[in-house]
Amino acid sequence: MAILGISGSPRKQATEYILRESLKMLEEQGFETEFFGLRGKTIAPCKHCDYCIKNKECIVKDDMQDIYPLITSAEGIIMATPVYNGGLSAQLKAVMDRCRALGAIDFDFMRYKVGMAIAIGGDRSGGQEFAIQQIQTFYILTGAIPVSGGAYGANMGACFWSQDTLKGVKEDEQGFRSLRKTVKRFAKFMNNFEMKQEDEK
Repeated sequence: MAILGISGSPRKQATEYILRESLKMLEEQGFETEFFGLRGKTIAPCKHCDYCIKNKECIVKDDMQDIYPLITSAEGIIMATPVYNGGLSAQLKAVMDRCRALGAIDFDFMRYKVGMAIAIGGDRSGGQEFAIQQIQTFYILTGAIPVSGGAYGANMGACFWSQDTLKGVKEDEQGFRSLRKTVKRFAKFMNNFEMKQEDEK
């Protein structure tokens, strides 16, 4: 099963590090993973021009063309974002909005995919849960199945307090606890749901 990890940070710091750690955990369980970082990529905002509705493709030709096939082929998706102004990054939001073109091609392009969220904030209570809610909302609206880490440590997903440094996020034991819990439930759901899908065929 292919899992796509999308890092919504324009920097090579905490968000990218934590996402790679989560993918490593999943690889150890036998999953195939693909990392896609938005750092250095050119992804323009959605124009909402309806070109994709009529032509079944996005009018904007930029680095989003590289991620479209990864999203459609993935069975599980992990979106990781730094917290900016109490929410997710503009880079990750642009990816979400530009997926409108995929919905124009196939309304169910995200149906049955399993989604997980990670948020890293510079402050202890900097908006991590709100950023995760925005990611989970994207999953729900597109037909994907959002998975959290469950009660007692990871209610919404994986939350980290980086103190604005890579060192800080590496030392956040509670953050890693929330990551392990979320990855565990994500992997368990993917394995079980895969069997159910095969039974339906």
